[in-house]
Amino acid sequence: MYLHLGNNISIPTDDLIGIFDIDNATTSKTTRAYLRSAEEEGMVITVGDDLPKSLVISCPQGSWQRVYISPLAPATLLGRLESLCIH
Repeated sequence: MYLHLGNNISIPTDDLIGIFDIDNATTSKTTRAYLRSAEEEGMVITVGDDLPKSLVISCPQGSWQRVYISPLAPATLLGRLESLCIH
């Protein structure tokens, strides 16, 4: 199954590591350092031009981690994920 992150970008749910609120996550120096490193390594993918609300971290099998910056709220993404699991 796939989780739609917005702007026609979806990821396999099997690759999903975590969904984080961008405002809460970026208050930590460690998280900011991680994001800076991920950006330098080319692992950050911005989903659309709207105000970012969540960080979605995935790790495709046999590949590097990817950090998606999504304009969708974490609660919206969680709701979508839960609806996938119910069906």
